[in-house]
Amino acid sequence: MSSLTDIIKNGLWKSNPATVQLLGLCPLLAVSGTVVNALGLGIATMLVLITSNLVVSLVRDYVRSEIRIPVFVVIIAVSVTLIKILMLAYFYDLYLIIGLFVALITTNCVIIARAEAFASKNNPVNSMADGFFMGLGFTLVLVVLGALREIISYGTLFQQMNLLFGDGASWLKITLIENYDGFLLTILPPGAFLGLGFIIALKNIIDNRQSKVASVNLPQTAT
Repeated sequence: MSSLTDIIKNGLWKSNPATVQLLGLCPLLAVSGTVVNALGLGIATMLVLITSNLVVSLVRDYVRSEIRIPVFVVIIAVSVTLIKILMLAYFYDLYLIIGLFVALITTNCVIIARAEAFASKNNPVNSMADGFFMGLGFTLVLVVLGALREIISYGTLFQQMNLLFGDGASWLKITLIENYDGFLLTILPPGAFLGLGFIIALKNIIDNRQSKVASVNLPQTAT
């Protein structure tokens, strides 16, 4: 059984769905044009991960192995439908932008992978924690990528945050470059691939440096 520390480390860094497992890249690359779009999809994905992991963990002892994947998909689909209804009720304008990809969360490899690899083998508390931190790790990568693309594409940061937090959040918009014409490459999907590539490269550099430091600090055995 995984400890909470391992669950946190795996979700945020060691097994991050976006930078290590490379799962769920379709919505990550398609919706990460701005911070608000990335944050909206990230939160929706996190909520689906938490609820589906919880339910899968609760029913795991009652589902035959031959039909577990179809049952997991149904559970995930119900979770996605509930999130979709909530978005239509409270975040309609944002749903018009990212709604297609919210519906596709049902087939997101991240969700199915966590249900099969973790929730079906662990207790409800750990399964919810795994869903939360895997979702948080996925959301953080989405937001960082969205921030990079928004800055380079539009010269702004946190534009249209009112779509997620209401009209009172309009003041959060920061204009970094006045009269900016934009940079087409980062607006288009190739820009998302390049941005994600830089994020993965940076993570690998950090991991390699930490490995070297750890190897240097290993105690020397006496000869």
